[in-house]
Amino acid sequence: MTLLVTGCAGFIGSNFVHTWLASSDETVVNLDKLTYAGNLANLDALKGDPRHVFVQGDIGDRALLSKLLAEHKPRAMLNFAAESHVDRSIHGPGDFIETNVVGTFNLLESVRAYWQELPAAEKDAFRFLHVSTDEVYGTLLPTDPPFAETNTYEPNSPYSASKAASDHLVRAWHHTYGLPVLTTNCSNNYGPYHFPEKLIPLVLLNALAGKPLPIYGDGQQVRDWLYVQDHCRAIARVLEAGKVGETYNIGGWNEKPNLEVVRTLCSVLDELQPRADGKGYAEQITYVKDRPGHDRRYAIDARKIERELGWKPQETFETGIRKTVQWYLENQAWVEGVTSGAYRQWVGKQYGA
Repeated sequence: MTLLVTGCAGFIGSNFVHTWLASSDETVVNLDKLTYAGNLANLDALKGDPRHVFVQGDIGDRALLSKLLAEHKPRAMLNFAAESHVDRSIHGPGDFIETNVVGTFNLLESVRAYWQELPAAEKDAFRFLHVSTDEVYGTLLPTDPPFAETNTYEPNSPYSASKAASDHLVRAWHHTYGLPVLTTNCSNNYGPYHFPEKLIPLVLLNALAGKPLPIYGDGQQVRDWLYVQDHCRAIARVLEAGKVGETYNIGGWNEKPNLEVVRTLCSVLDELQPRADGKGYAEQITYVKDRPGHDRRYAIDARKIERELGWKPQETFETGIRKTVQWYLENQAWVEGVTSGAYRQWVGKQYGA
């Protein structure tokens, strides 16, 4: 038995592979293009493990996909591959359309051709699981209920619009062609192997380096925070028991404004690795100009997946953020490897520092 999984050198994908192989002997064939956020160091612990097969390639390469599908005959395809950073989508939306929309289309077509030729029993058992985001739903007012699976799509950034488009393609391939799909929409993930352009790892590494901790606007943008390994367990459960054609929202039940997230992180750092001058890391907080189209609040209603599949998060934000800080402190070689010159140039362009 084999899974073909895309984007597994990235943050969530690599965590999924580690989580999956910790409890299963089923082979994972990992297809990743290795863009800026794809990092083979995320998979170092799997070197020599025959259950993990890495292939460098693009989800838009139909010839390669057809070859991999024919060779490995997977029972399921899981799609983590995506351009995923809002700020980068504002500066360069073309890459997001190419990967998230055109790439997903090509992936669906390759999988559909493979699936249609399977024997009846294997065809019935096959699944295509598409990993998406809560940002497709737009933004919430402070008094609005959290996003449910029935919410209207109202994306507000090039990134979220491209992911919304990919979700619609997945839905259409199910309703038009019968492809057995599952879609998950998750809230903000955090945890090990997180590329440090996102809020938590960026602030964490800046704090340790004595640099300013940049906060957009007033810092009161609210997000629902989900520890990445909780997310991976949820995906495994959806793959196992999710109803074909359904969408499952995955959230951490941890709504917090960005400023509170940063202050909590600083408090954990104050305890685990205090500043040499005895001052608190929160003194490094600085406010920068808000980004265009910045959604004010996201929140996930995760009752459906709990009710139907029995999943709920194991980590609170307080336990998850402590594990995250400890991981980064213990993995400085990984940090040095990802904070390359190109990354530093991008941070300087984005935050003026």
